[in-house]
Amino acid sequence: MVNLADRRLGLSTEHITLLRAAFRQVRARHPFMIEAAVILPDHLHTIWTLPEHEPDFALRWRLIKSAFSRDLPGGERISASRAAKGERGILSRRAFAKGKCTGRAN
Repeated sequence: MVNLADRRLGLSTEHITLLRAAFRQVRARHPFMIEAAVILPDHLHTIWTLPEHEPDFALRWRLIKSAFSRDLPGGERISASRAAKGERGILSRRAFAKGKCTGRAN
């Protein structure tokens, strides 16, 4: 699960085209299968299958969040901490992994 930093905004649905482009861009360089996705105005949930040879979940989320944030129009309020790190302040810093599936049920 990934949350917007300011959950009152609906950026993930208002800018769904940019979010889709971010996913496509990352999947082209770091393949994974999207088994399911739920995009809500203030957060999103996904279920992925990662390749065995490249199982880096965090890398993919970091790249998706970076691409999405980079392409959004500017102007949001940014905390001093985020500004010092060069972050936009659009999405939460973490992606929450709630479980890991190592195989498929038949």
